[in-house]
Amino acid sequence: MSTEAEGRAAAERFREEQSLGVQPLGDLVAIIEQATGIDVAVLEADQDQHGMMMRDPQRDAVFIGVACTRHPMRQRSTLAHELGHVLFADAEDGSAGAWSHRSAEEIRADAFARHLLVPIGGLREFLGERGPLPQAELSEVVQRFLVSPKIAAIALCQAGYIDDAAKQEWLTLTTPRLATRFGWSDQYRALQDESARRRAPQRLLARAISAYAEGVLSVQAIATLRGIPRQEAEAELREAGVVPAEHPVAWAEPSDLPDADVDLTALDEALGEPDHDTGPSDVTASGNG
Repeated sequence: MSTEAEGRAAAERFREEQSLGVQPLGDLVAIIEQATGIDVAVLEADQDQHGMMMRDPQRDAVFIGVACTRHPMRQRSTLAHELGHVLFADAEDGSAGAWSHRSAEEIRADAFARHLLVPIGGLREFLGERGPLPQAELSEVVQRFLVSPKIAAIALCQAGYIDDAAKQEWLTLTTPRLATRFGWSDQYRALQDESARRRAPQRLLARAISAYAEGVLSVQAIATLRGIPRQEAEAELREAGVVPAEHPVAWAEPSDLPDADVDLTALDEALGEPDHDTGPSDVTASGNG
């Protein structure tokens, strides 16, 4: 089976197991966290860093991180790509992350991401039986499935809606250009604002808030985890009815304290020894003044 076929089969299996049908996917971070139990974070990173997947073999824990970006479609494809690596367990043999060439594992993860985000069945339900598509239809696919024009063009070609020449032409288009040309730039800006914000793993944040409510974690820890000011975090928690519990301090009566058995013999002996550093200049002398 080719890497393309493996990626498509895995994407269709994931959608089926999670009862996602063939409709566009919403919040990918929430879908991944709820479906797999994997912690996902949106982090501030260098411009050339898009995403990563890490596995702790000792705890059998997996973490996915993606970069904050003003390119929301790229962030979604990165999330789907890293999920593909997780499902194929690519990191176990160290094959993922090779930068010198596009390995088979990377190509397979790309195919998984594309078929997860734009299933062929979903395209056919959306477009129906149509002939060659104009650029406006490409814009609708990009807007509906929240993918880049490149991913949409490849999917449309595979589904038989456009030929290879149209695909090659559309590969050069950008989402901002389509959004501006076809009137959904306001939606795109909202997507940019969302993808540019930091986002903590939900399970980790929930545990931290529980600890704050128990009075064992500071509100500053919550703010740091979320990347927001302390005052903002405290105000949000208070508005949600989450305040630190007050644990009464139990003071003991003096009579309840145990007797202290302290042996001061060694101290007394030390204080009784002569000062060997005392010289003639230290002795008070009588004089005529």
